[in-house]
Amino acid sequence: MGGVTRLKKKVTDRLRGVPEIDPVEDDPKVDGSAHAAAGVTAVAVAMRRAVGQMGPVRTAQTLLRLNQVDGFDCQGCAWPDPDAGHRHAAEFCENGAKAVAEEATKELLDRDFFARHSIADLADRSEYWLGKQGRITEPMVLRPGATHYEPISWDDAFATVARHLNALDHPDQAVFYTSGKVSNEAAFAFQLFVRSFGTNNLPDCSNMCHESSGTALVETIGIGKGSVSLDDIHRAKLLVVVGQNPGTNHPRMLSALEEAKNNGAKIISINPLQEAGLVRFKNPQHAKGVVGGGTALSDLHLPVRINGDLALFQAIGHLLVEWDALDHEFLADHATGLDDYVAHVADLDWEQVEQATGLSRAQITEAATYFRDSPATITCWAMGITQHRNAVGTIKEIVNLALLQGNIGKPGAGVCPVRGHSNVQGDRTMGIWERVPDHFLDRLDAEFSITSPREHGHDTVAAIHALKDGEARVFFAMGGNFVGATPDTEVTEKAMRNAALTVQVSTKLNRSHVVTGGEALILPALGRSEKDMTGGREQRVTVEDSMSAVHASKGPLEPASEHLRSEVDIICSTALATLGADHVVPWAHLRADYTEIRRRIARVVPGCDDYDRRVDTPGGFVLPHPPRDSRTFTTPSGKAVLSVTPFDVLQVPEGRLILQTLRSHDQFNTTIYGLDDRYRGIKNGRRVVFVHPDDVSALGWSEGDVVDLVGEWTDPRTGERSERVARDFRIVGYDQPRGCAAAYYPETNPLVPLDHMAEGSRTPASKSLVVRLAERGTWHSGAEASDSGGAGRSDVRPHHLS
Repeated sequence: MGGVTRLKKKVTDRLRGVPEIDPVEDDPKVDGSAHAAAGVTAVAVAMRRAVGQMGPVRTAQTLLRLNQVDGFDCQGCAWPDPDAGHRHAAEFCENGAKAVAEEATKELLDRDFFARHSIADLADRSEYWLGKQGRITEPMVLRPGATHYEPISWDDAFATVARHLNALDHPDQAVFYTSGKVSNEAAFAFQLFVRSFGTNNLPDCSNMCHESSGTALVETIGIGKGSVSLDDIHRAKLLVVVGQNPGTNHPRMLSALEEAKNNGAKIISINPLQEAGLVRFKNPQHAKGVVGGGTALSDLHLPVRINGDLALFQAIGHLLVEWDALDHEFLADHATGLDDYVAHVADLDWEQVEQATGLSRAQITEAATYFRDSPATITCWAMGITQHRNAVGTIKEIVNLALLQGNIGKPGAGVCPVRGHSNVQGDRTMGIWERVPDHFLDRLDAEFSITSPREHGHDTVAAIHALKDGEARVFFAMGGNFVGATPDTEVTEKAMRNAALTVQVSTKLNRSHVVTGGEALILPALGRSEKDMTGGREQRVTVEDSMSAVHASKGPLEPASEHLRSEVDIICSTALATLGADHVVPWAHLRADYTEIRRRIARVVPGCDDYDRRVDTPGGFVLPHPPRDSRTFTTPSGKAVLSVTPFDVLQVPEGRLILQTLRSHDQFNTTIYGLDDRYRGIKNGRRVVFVHPDDVSALGWSEGDVVDLVGEWTDPRTGERSERVARDFRIVGYDQPRGCAAAYYPETNPLVPLDHMAEGSRTPASKSLVVRLAERGTWHSGAEASDSGGAGRSDVRPHHLS
């Protein structure tokens, strides 16, 4: 039986008896029978969704090649693949299958669609509706004053970009954004073009997610990447999963946790909400997962109060010091700052710790015994840690615990920031950074005979300010959904509309296509699942996962349209139009043969020597990581740094809640796959706010009431207080610490003040918002803003609070 036939049979078998999903948008309902285990049902749902969007043949063509050595890399997340010889035939998870189905859908969006739908019409549609309209099939332009997009030739599109860029008074008036799905080859070419043009304005999605991780890790261990491999996860004796929901955001991580559990590991989950994926996992790859009860994962769950993680880790450190559960040899040879750290945690106030964490001293002591008794510990974290005002300090506390016990640079131990976008780490390695170090620019300049600017550029928040204030006039996005992903929706949308030109390199519609500058371009790109025949030859690209492994990716499908171009083609063609055919960089050569890009990467990017040959190795190769490889730390002192961070308790006024924004299970970043959140029991809607049942009644509400969420914020620099609103959220009673709440983004992005950021990293602090629940329609600004569609019904005004 052939591979396609086998998968079609598997699809049919797994879908028998699975109920249809027929969502009705914005009419959320609560189902108390949320699944207690992640796994088998997930596969059935994913396969049904894939077949429904792609058909059985395309489903087989894609999913059999997804995450395979000779296939293409999943665009869903950056979790690493198993070694080449240990991969399953179906090496994908539910959300990976959904991501592929979204990209490889048979639905096509052509010029007739844009003729039928004006910008005003599209602006009233939700993010979910926009994403379901299909693949964009040809370049489109919104001309100044026009009401509709219309077709434009590729040559004219590139000329339009060049005209705007070359009319700027200074290169810093342009902003070039990068999504974490962009390949290494495209990322390298993009930063080369931007620096050849003359600016370091290269914000990327890292600014909004793991910038806090990179900042803390560089300052403590000398490199902004995690220090573990997939094999380390399997060999760990204690795994701490904090501020992360693997069952939804990195489902393949559950298989790794299951293997670690079978090897004798203990698992602690730390999160305000107890997520189903960390309770029990029914692995569809194994018979016992299908017919048995699955694997119980977490040995201990700590329902920490939002923003209480810093206090929790300081308390655990205090206990480890008190018990002398330290690796004194490692600390003497490889670390500095121990005396200051010990003095700091000695003054721990347990009453403040309990207030900050919402946990008892007994619960924290129990967790500390797991650390004490473990010979090899890995701590994994994601956005629940990185998107707080004190995020950098919290991550430094995670590193402190690793250093105290020598859990860096030994098997089964280390620190593990789990990245979301599939190549966000690779993009940064390739130079997508507004603050790239001079040694990278020196090598880039020597290789291409250019002169890169040395002044640091705009990150995401600074880019929005620059557009808002008229200091930036052109916005060019390589993928992603900048408007949907960024904070302070009303402010961001006004900033984007202030630009002279906005350019979106995209595969499908999203909110960023309907919030535009005076002129706007949509440049449709090949997806990762599609064949790339640029230059008349079959091209491949490369990506880097969360654990520094680099491997090749080559799509199997015929492109959705003959008019699509690759990311590399679009970048190099834009460079040719802007900088001219006689520019010193051989753009036409780089465009025609990506091997030439990889040769240049090898000579510019540290650790990428002999790059093209090494990616030929089955499964690729792993970039060097000095702390992991040799316990070498490239900090100023040459040692890892134990940090002292001030103790912090987030204070919330009476009658208010701390709100965290999060994803539903049917979502990846701003892409909404569907309107259900199966593991949390939500069906057919997204405008819900999760609140502890006792808080619901204490605040005078009932479950099922529909309220407006009013955010309250005081600017720490000026003392000015302001309020923002996101409208029409149904209250859902949900177990979590008292005083905490949660709701989905991007619907809640209007509540995140633009300048509410992590100290040191400038990451939006979307996980710690002070809000109150207000009766629908009773909050009004001085001038009501129009409904912002799928981004959230929002307003903002300065307001002096009593």
